Amino acid sequence: MKLDARTPSGPIEQAWDQARFDMKLVNPANKRRHTLIVVGSGLAGASASATLGELGYNVQCFCFQDSPRRAHSIAAQGGINAAKNYQNDGDSIYRLFYDTVKGGDFRSREANVYRLAQNSVHIIDQCVAQGVPFAREYGGSLENRSFGGAQVSRTFYARGQTGQQLLLGAYQALERQIDLGQVTMFPRTEMLDLIVIDGQARGIVTRNLITGKLGVHLADAVILATGGYGNVYYLSTNAKGSNATAIWRAHKRGALFANPCFTQIHPTCIPVSGDYQSKLTLMSESLRNDGRIWVPKKKGDKRKPSEIPEEERDYYLERKYPAFGNLVPRDVASRNAKAVCDEGRGVGEGGLGVYLDFSDAIRRLGEATIRERYGNLFDMYQRITDENPYKVPMRIYPAIHYTMGGLWVDYQLQSTIPGLFVLGEANFSDHGANRLGASALMQGLSDGYFIIPYTVGNYLANAKPGKVSESRPEVQAALTSVQQGVDRLLAIRGKRTVDSFHRELGKIMWDDCGMSRTAKGLQEAIGKIRALREEYWKNVNVPGSDADLNQSLEKAGRVADFFELGELMCLDALERNESCGGHFREEYQTPEGEAQRDDEHYSYVAAWGYPGPGKQPELTKEPLEFAYVHPSQRSYK
Repeated sequence: MKLDARTPSGPIEQAWDQARFDMKLVNPANKRRHTLIVVGSGLAGASASATLGELGYNVQCFCFQDSPRRAHSIAAQGGINAAKNYQNDGDSIYRLFYDTVKGGDFRSREANVYRLAQNSVHIIDQCVAQGVPFAREYGGSLENRSFGGAQVSRTFYARGQTGQQLLLGAYQALERQIDLGQVTMFPRTEMLDLIVIDGQARGIVTRNLITGKLGVHLADAVILATGGYGNVYYLSTNAKGSNATAIWRAHKRGALFANPCFTQIHPTCIPVSGDYQSKLTLMSESLRNDGRIWVPKKKGDKRKPSEIPEEERDYYLERKYPAFGNLVPRDVASRNAKAVCDEGRGVGEGGLGVYLDFSDAIRRLGEATIRERYGNLFDMYQRITDENPYKVPMRIYPAIHYTMGGLWVDYQLQSTIPGLFVLGEANFSDHGANRLGASALMQGLSDGYFIIPYTVGNYLANAKPGKVSESRPEVQAALTSVQQGVDRLLAIRGKRTVDSFHRELGKIMWDDCGMSRTAKGLQEAIGKIRALREEYWKNVNVPGSDADLNQSLEKAGRVADFFELGELMCLDALERNESCGGHFREEYQTPEGEAQRDDEHYSYVAAWGYPGPGKQPELTKEPLEFAYVHPSQRSYK
């Protein structure tokens, strides 16, 4: 398969404007004749549904939560980037573009990233108009703070709950369209298959999570905005319900999966405290504005932090990266935390932790200022650890947080299946091998508010999809396939729980395809995953039936998909013989221990096709070209 990214020609500054002008339009009267499906109701899904409804399309929006307000976007804490340059500190659209391409270690598509930077300034205006309560300075102007990988302050925030406030803005816009009848909401409904007719995405098969009933929903185009796949690792900062089933089932219907091994480790999370844990908790990257990261200089130093004098502390990020200090990108901060812990200088009971210390900031600014900036984050930390971060340093350690990989999309956010569009974290398009902090919210809202309304209209105007009936053989085949999958899981009646398999899979993934990878470890992981998957289909126990609420059945289907996706992630990591961003192969590093790219052989997007059960995935490469930000060894020193 040859991939056509449909990237506009000409100056990058004019590309999006020219592309929008070149797109065909659907007039208002004809919009009323089209039905669109949006799967997911987080920032990307809710903003897309609200905007498309406002334009006059008939929208069906699906989420597995009981309300769109429970989408995982609500968990984002620190902020959202935008090149407003309110601080007059040298920011610009071009600088945000440059920082994002560099932060992604030169593995993203330039045109998509520049458009994201352009749209960032409109996102803030949109959200302020909706009433999102961004932090403000004393005089009333919007406040900014810094995030990793940038030397300017471009992050807009609402204390430590920015995602929640942005989602409430999108949710209100969505609810308005629901009230007007333009959007029909389907809560507690999970997508289990994609319906493809005559090569076009024309609908989905769903399961009602309350009644267990399978349903068919047909439309003129399908938009997936279902988030990332970090929960393949079992322990992550994602909500427990977050899963990859929608994008994985679409992948098995023909949508290529791009860069699956590009996963992000967030450096500031509360460390694992025991084998019984089911998820991890994020501490916002914004804390690195005022918190200083350190470990003892001596190995095995178990003294309390207050008993370790200043001269015996190693502020290792400030020492190694003086230009950026504690605000280096996430992949760099995470690898360095792992390195000092591997040396035996980690803190906490298991030695897997570093200190995030606010004592200097509290002395400089006062506790009241720190409480105003980060109060809800400090309260959350204290409730979980029973330690007061105003008095003692936080203990943090890296954890799985975000996935840069996802379904391959072109410049118009369309997958390799015509009529299937993919937004937000569910696609691969903007962040390369490492996402900069505060850019996920930016991408979700850019895709939903400002891109998909144009590109889906262009598709409808060109493709002119006609009506289809549920009696079509493709529809019935998809429905039958889903029912057979459900029946197969319920019929096993083995001895092990779904969670026990998921936990074991997660450990394999973390050990061999996590913060660092080796060819030997990845090869072994692939073998372990295959053996574990074989046992899963013989020995998993899914109690209950499919005729009512059955959370074990929900998890069983998602974990079955994680097995297949996990194997592909390891295969992708094994094939990419270089280190870049969050993909760190121990065999490929500089003498200083930094990621060492191989631009000659691996400057491409790895897009994998699904050939069928038991067959080797097929790799298609989209070459990456850099006309504006020329690849170089990243340096934050």
